Amino acid sequence: MSRTQAGAQGGQAPQRDRSGADDPASARVDVWLWSVRQVKSRSAATAACRAGHVRINGETAKPSQHVKVGDEIRYRVQGFDRLLRVQRILVKRVGAPIARTAYVDFSPPRPTPLDAPAAIIRDRGAGRPTKKERRQLDALRATTGPAVDIKHILDQD
Repeated sequence: MSRTQAGAQGGQAPQRDRSGADDPASARVDVWLWSVRQVKSRSAATAACRAGHVRINGETAKPSQHVKVGDEIRYRVQGFDRLLRVQRILVKRVGAPIARTAYVDFSPPRPTPLDAPAAIIRDRGAGRPTKKERRQLDALRATTGPAVDIKHILDQD
């Protein structure tokens, strides 16, 4: 029976549950990180694993290593450590509300901007001048008249 005949007779193919109701026993760590929306792409998850930023139960993980329910995944993203415990195995990317049910997040809170150390302050006169300082220098040079001719001690006869 063709597809058009099945549709005409009302017999449609059963639709799969996108939430992954029939969860597999395990999944690749790169696929799982991607499916629970912890990384933007599967290739980014693979690159993070290859770079050594992903650990499963304290051991460095390869992209093809499988995770199962109860495993602890620690990975570094945007300079911060994340610690997740797998609650559910997903192999297809799902919506954010469903993805949040697949793990428990034990990550420490990110520091607030007030807790972060202050930026390095450049001493006045050190390094390249800012645009404001350059304008002030140009204004100062313009008001002093002609440039002063400075002779070096070694240039004297």
